[in-house]
Amino acid sequence: MDDRRDMEADLLAMRRYARALARDDADADDVVQDALLRAIERKATYQPERSRTRWLLAIVHNVFVSGKRRQAAESRRNDRFAETLLSSIDPQQEEYMRLAEVAQGFSALPEPQRGVLHLTAIEGMSYQQAADVLGVPIGTIMSRLSRARAALREGAGAGSRLRIVGGRDDQ
Repeated sequence: MDDRRDMEADLLAMRRYARALARDDADADDVVQDALLRAIERKATYQPERSRTRWLLAIVHNVFVSGKRRQAAESRRNDRFAETLLSSIDPQQEEYMRLAEVAQGFSALPEPQRGVLHLTAIEGMSYQQAADVLGVPIGTIMSRLSRARAALREGAGAGSRLRIVGGRDDQ
């Protein structure tokens, strides 16, 4: 029974530390889950003569730092992607600004929304074709597309002349 209490104490310590790092309960829970998975996968690296709590907290720390690095790398990729979209055209100043706005908004969308918007708007796929490609229900495609359009509209701001096809622009 003591081992069970020790594991519960370790789990509570992991959650506290993850929440301190992430400053968000849902993100912290994701970090703890990933850390537990990593601990199980690498249980051979645990040295019984050392503190299990410290070993687990080190894993929580490493998972959190790796996640932040991944987020920073994705942000850099999004910025480069937006630049790539713009570098391939030579429009007039006003058109360039509108395209920059669209490219920036598009690259900032979460990957699932960006993927659906690309498949439907750029590749010209139907909702069903996009659903087949992504292996998700058509309702998921419609929901992601709706959220992507809403995010682009919101990012465009009230004074923008950006119009998002397939949604309401008069909100």
